[in-house]
Amino acid sequence: MTRPPAPGFTRSYLGEVAQILQQLDGAIIDKAVGMLAEVRDRGGRLFILGVGGGAANAAHAVNDFRKLAEIEAYSPTDNVAELTARINDEGGDLARNISPNLVRALEYARTIGVRILGIVGREAGFTAGVADACIVVPCVNRQHVTPHTEACQAVLWHLMVSHPRLKRAPTKWESTA
Repeated sequence: MTRPPAPGFTRSYLGEVAQILQQLDGAIIDKAVGMLAEVRDRGGRLFILGVGGGAANAAHAVNDFRKLAEIEAYSPTDNVAELTARINDEGGDLARNISPNLVRALEYARTIGVRILGIVGREAGFTAGVADACIVVPCVNRQHVTPHTEACQAVLWHLMVSHPRLKRAPTKWESTA
């Protein structure tokens, strides 16, 4: 039987999210937006990779980048969030066998000259080390790194597809106002 969360958990969790948002580096986010605008302007393609909850975020982000920013975007993991979560949770960087699929994809991207943008929860991870622009979601509570990172990924991609340098199509509710 699970016990109820301690009083104040909701307020504490939301406070952690507020701390994270205040610590995000706006200059790196603007650099990422610029990179994405360049991809669209030259007719390039955007591949969004994620495992576990990140795979579900990738599928949602693909929709927004295609529809709102008019960027040709793909997620090779569509509809396999559970499969990739199991793979990811049982392994990570190559030395520790953590997310070897992502590590190899990024290594390959690097060899063919692809620019890499990351939104991650660890600045010491592989992606942060190879990305041209990497937004690191600050850790304010080690017990919530994954949910905070995945939530901020959604906040950040929505910021990007709404950014004046990227957004070309109106969102549904704004267009009916």
